[in-house]
Amino acid sequence: MREHFASRFGFIMAAAGAAVGLGNIWGFPTQAASNGGGAFLVAYLVLVLILAFPMLVMEVAIGRHGQANPVDSVRKLGKSPLQKWLAGLVGYAGMLVPSLVLSFYAIVAGWLLAFLAASVTRMLGWQAATDWLEAFGLGRNIVWTLVFYLLTILVVQAGVRRGIERWSARLMPALFVLFLLLFCYILTQNGAMAGLRHYLVPDFSKVMDGQLLISAMGQAFFSLTIGGCSMLMYGSYLSRQESIPTTAFQVTLIDTGVAFLAGLVILPAMFVAMHNGVTIYGEDGSLLSSDTLVFQVLPALFDTMGPLGLVMALVFFVLMGIAALTSSISMLEVPVSYATERFGTSRPRMTWLLGGALALFSVVICLNFGSLFGLVIRLSTQNIQPLVGLGFCVLGGWMWGRAKLFEELVKGTPALADSLFWRIWPWYVRLVCPLLVVLVIGASW
Repeated sequence: MREHFASRFGFIMAAAGAAVGLGNIWGFPTQAASNGGGAFLVAYLVLVLILAFPMLVMEVAIGRHGQANPVDSVRKLGKSPLQKWLAGLVGYAGMLVPSLVLSFYAIVAGWLLAFLAASVTRMLGWQAATDWLEAFGLGRNIVWTLVFYLLTILVVQAGVRRGIERWSARLMPALFVLFLLLFCYILTQNGAMAGLRHYLVPDFSKVMDGQLLISAMGQAFFSLTIGGCSMLMYGSYLSRQESIPTTAFQVTLIDTGVAFLAGLVILPAMFVAMHNGVTIYGEDGSLLSSDTLVFQVLPALFDTMGPLGLVMALVFFVLMGIAALTSSISMLEVPVSYATERFGTSRPRMTWLLGGALALFSVVICLNFGSLFGLVIRLSTQNIQPLVGLGFCVLGGWMWGRAKLFEELVKGTPALADSLFWRIWPWYVRLVCPLLVVLVIGASW
């Protein structure tokens, strides 16, 4: 019997955890800072509403209908052997996305764990250990990448309820609490209000800028892991008594809320750092890269705060570690779900096997960092994931059909049968969403 989430809250926390990751907490604020602040925020919120949310509803509906791993779920949409074969190709491509993403994501998460440990060793006065943890050496990178894989494997091997749901329900509320604490503190610092104005007061003359729209669309698309199979897979664990539109909206709201909160923390923190003499922008006026911001600029800001800065550094890197872990759980669950169902192997054994194989690949990336790290990022996020997102649009909107898609939505929410909006919605995801996804693919290529 297929395992299901015990409650709607568990599903929402797990799905939100899959969507909320380093892209929200460090990607979104740096995108906003680089693209007009408030203008980017406006464009992003609009595109989440018209693109990301409708596609999330469709992916969850496909997953719940299929009640299986991503490959078998999309195959059930086909009516002929050829359609099932084509759908299976999209499913396999979709499964490749989280595996490739996890292979580089775990390396970055390992850096975060190393800086988290460094904040502890600095408190204890262990300077040699602190220097090793903060230096981007090969040995340190491999050790902490493997530590992060270990944490991910331990959660996934426990299963949907005892592992994914249990820990997501604890980690996601903790994430919000830490964010709010950090936000309240940052606002008390000189320079914070200038950053807040830059973030919240839009220059509407920039909202329709082509590059800004492309950046906002890409961020909205990847923010909810559309095309990454995580939402489709979590949908397969959702009870048929639950409302798909309601739960999808709540996940979207949490994901967008975390990105918004991250902007409330990071942008004011940047301006506080500038006020304290820390360099934020390069000589050409462009924002420093996001890894420089997280691993150099913000630690430099914490250093200016004296003893309290040690505590703030610890809180910040705990927050980043939680965000990384809630996303990595969903990434490893995708291949584990497929393998356990297809080969009938126990979940713990398959989790360790696949997690170990991906960890080995991440070590290979560490050993060949200059040539492989950027390549794997581009291949997974810029090339394969948008194509899979487009494939899901075609499969859900055209191969499965408008009537079947609407029928799945009505299960658990009979009132939708009389809703004009949700009767029109299947046509929207058939026609408008693929057009928007093509624009994203064109921008990324």
